[in-house]
Amino acid sequence: MKNINAILTIAFRDVLKFLRDRPRILATFIFPIIFIGVLGGSFQSNLGKVAGFNFLTFVFVGVIAQTLFQSAASGIISLIEDRENDFSQEIFIAPISRYSIIIGKIFGESLVAYLQIIGVIAFGLIIGVPIILPRLLLLIPVGVIVALSGGSFGVLIMSQLNTQRAANQVFPFVLLPQFFLAGVFTPIKILPIYLLILSRISPMTYGVDFARGIYYWGTPEYQKIVLYNPLVDLTILIVMFVSFIGIGTYFFVRNERNK
Repeated sequence: MKNINAILTIAFRDVLKFLRDRPRILATFIFPIIFIGVLGGSFQSNLGKVAGFNFLTFVFVGVIAQTLFQSAASGIISLIEDRENDFSQEIFIAPISRYSIIIGKIFGESLVAYLQIIGVIAFGLIIGVPIILPRLLLLIPVGVIVALSGGSFGVLIMSQLNTQRAANQVFPFVLLPQFFLAGVFTPIKILPIYLLILSRISPMTYGVDFARGIYYWGTPEYQKIVLYNPLVDLTILIVMFVSFIGIGTYFFVRNERNK
């Protein structure tokens, strides 16, 4: 019960911090305009007929998965902020599991990611993205898995960094290339070999492909868009989550003890 309370408390703290951070909330609405409206609209106008599927919907689903993964991963940076403010040390001396602290952080940032998705969906509806509501609802449980895997990836990266400044420099360098390698904006079934390798070792790839696999399941566009069977993506995401959270938590706790 102590661990459950700790997880919920830490998660609630992260959600509350997000609701008080107006610039971050504003960014939630700006990026969908750029990604879906500009890129998706441009690709649809120029490549939609050739590709054989609607690029606006393609980018829309990709941006949902990317936002969930990125937001949860980037939000873990606040653990470093807590460390610099000695808040994490206060938590770590509490009689609760170290994993509860990390899971609470991932859970909280996953909830924050879902709040950001509201802006993505709202903008998609405003500009008239062709959305099938039942299929969109299927992305709710899918998004939980994508966000948790993103959070665990954030823990892994964050555990190797010592300062918030370093994290703010490294995280964009690690995450931004994945927007393109994961196929958020364009199909990645056929790539040059060096990009193919980078794409397949990109963790975000499997979150984006999992979301699209569920959304497009049973449609004519499925074979043109989806890389792997959703069960394959799900298995990879689960393995990544367990591995990343285990390794990341170990190094983070070790660094806290050596501080």
